[in-house]
Amino acid sequence: MNERAVLAEAIFRPRGIALIGATADETKNNARAQRVLKKNGYAGRILPINPKAAEIMGDVAYPDIRAAPGPIDHAFIMVPAAAVPDAIAGCVEKGVKVATLYSAGFAELGAEGRERQDRIVAMAREGGLRLIGPNCLGLVNVTDGVPITNNAAVEAEDLKPGWLSVVSQSGSMMGALLSRAMARGFTFAKLVSVGNESDIGAGEMAEMMVEDEATRCVLLFLETLRDAPRLAAAARRAHALGKPVIVYKLGRSDVGRQIAVSHTGAMVGADELAATFFRENGILRVETLEGLVELPRLVLGRTPPKGNRVAVLTGTGGGAAMVVDGVGLRGDEVVGPTPEMRERLAVQGIHIGDSPLIDLPMGGGRGEYTTVLKELVASDHCDAVVAVLGSTARLRPTQVNENVLDVYDGSKPIAVFAAPQADRALRILDEAGVAGFRTPETCADALHAFLSWRAPKPVEAVGVASWRAAADLLRSIGAPRLDEAQACAVFEALGIEGPGSRVVTAPEEVKGFTGLAAVKLLSPDILHKTDAGLVRLNVEGDAAIGATVAELLATARDSFPRAQVKGVLVAPMHRGLAEVILGYRRDPEVGPVVMLGMGGVVAELKRSYCVRLAPVSEATAMEMIAELPELKLIQGFRNLPRGDVAALARAIRSISLLACLDGEAVQEAEINPLIIRAEGQGAVAVDGLIALR
Repeated sequence: MNERAVLAEAIFRPRGIALIGATADETKNNARAQRVLKKNGYAGRILPINPKAAEIMGDVAYPDIRAAPGPIDHAFIMVPAAAVPDAIAGCVEKGVKVATLYSAGFAELGAEGRERQDRIVAMAREGGLRLIGPNCLGLVNVTDGVPITNNAAVEAEDLKPGWLSVVSQSGSMMGALLSRAMARGFTFAKLVSVGNESDIGAGEMAEMMVEDEATRCVLLFLETLRDAPRLAAAARRAHALGKPVIVYKLGRSDVGRQIAVSHTGAMVGADELAATFFRENGILRVETLEGLVELPRLVLGRTPPKGNRVAVLTGTGGGAAMVVDGVGLRGDEVVGPTPEMRERLAVQGIHIGDSPLIDLPMGGGRGEYTTVLKELVASDHCDAVVAVLGSTARLRPTQVNENVLDVYDGSKPIAVFAAPQADRALRILDEAGVAGFRTPETCADALHAFLSWRAPKPVEAVGVASWRAAADLLRSIGAPRLDEAQACAVFEALGIEGPGSRVVTAPEEVKGFTGLAAVKLLSPDILHKTDAGLVRLNVEGDAAIGATVAELLATARDSFPRAQVKGVLVAPMHRGLAEVILGYRRDPEVGPVVMLGMGGVVAELKRSYCVRLAPVSEATAMEMIAELPELKLIQGFRNLPRGDVAALARAIRSISLLACLDGEAVQEAEINPLIIRAEGQGAVAVDGLIALR
């Protein structure tokens, strides 16, 4: 077995489990771990560790793990934080392969707890011990009857093996998902709570889930992204194996914008970056907890759809209207029957209109519902079908056999929403492999996740030659934050045309300027010069430019006495057809991203932008350009002059190459504005910002 397989064996199928902190007092949480192991018929050795007991629940107890007989593959640690280091040391001495830490009091409490956590991680790594947690509720291998947890929901359920697996950053939600899913008749292969992810994180755990033979779909409950590269690798591997990965993610607030250096950081929120990460790695995302457990049936065995068109059939107008509302609000297209379909149905005595919602009177009689559903499933005018069931689904649940299952051949996804509470009908659908939904909100949520699903975007191959000059220049500058002249020089090294600026340090240095000029103070310490009143535009003639230089230098001395002032930038005024902002950021959660938005001083006000993981190809850059409706104005809209869209695409790709500069890691970079000239005349970076990590 390879290293990952050996670790998976120790985690999910250990030969012996030490319960450090076990107790005979069954009113305490620590007693539950031993009870659930026994209840589920764990076949290995259970070794309770408690210095005050000789026997617990019929198993011989030991005062210390060092005194327990081996081999012990897995330890479940349930002692106070102060006692954890000794427990870790004992596990190392005993040759334990993995320890799961229920114990709390570590990084979740702040800096002091973080230091405590770092110490135990260092001990474990030195001794070859892998850690899950701390501050986690453990894991459940339902397939093999190995629950290593003290979660109450696990003890309450009669576990039956299935094909869903869960990786959760919340321990309580691991149990909540288990109980909610089992109430719907869904069963699991494995569930894991990763807690603080001090060592084994959600990404590495997902990698193991993907390779698990019993797992056909991986569900993620995430609060943050701590291990994005590994999670991306797991998702891409899952896609190759035909195993969907579905995520429900918390943490949608944009508090991080408050500390952003650039407009890019202020414009693009944390949740938007997470959504980009999921989309580009082929991960389906839901907005509801119930959607997380009800979506798998819809996507299992399928590939991403070609479009986002939904046909809706109902015999209960109100129930269907709620689904249609949800679908429409999410941006998916509800399509009505084609004229050809209506003609074929009319020949059979079924007359329907061209409304997007096909509502059969009185629920559809004489097999009408089935006949129309057959037409929708066979048609290529939609990518999925919603079949809404009325009261009959509760009164006669087996009616779903005639209405839906006799039609379903697996060729097109059918999402069935049962308007009444119809658990038996939903169970019949699930057993037949058809996705059923209890609420219109969840139905619309799951449909949108499926219709938005895309295959993982190919990783862009980038040659060193395309970014070597920029890396060399950054190394030679050596400053943590570059001024505008230095930033634009780096952008030029990446192939983006610069503004042609000159730096002057005194009015008398202004000589030989022709035409209109932009005059701006040069300082790495003052970021947004326009806001500070340190930019002048359309200044003409040496005398006027010289006077402006003197004015800006005086303003800087008075208003920013501590700022480093390197002089004043004087550049020709550039004109074009449009202004955009190009941004790059190395996000702490998802990694490098590139952003395109409408630029200039109103960049944050308009908030019209799109974002991708970096680096990108020119083809992806063109997709980004197509996403901004404002840029249609330079693509032949109403015979307006065409802009150099190809040059813009090249610039987007070029700034995204900053992701390749690992040794000179750029934290944030921005061109605002990039002026797009007429077709064939290029694009010019007028202003720039670069901050290093």
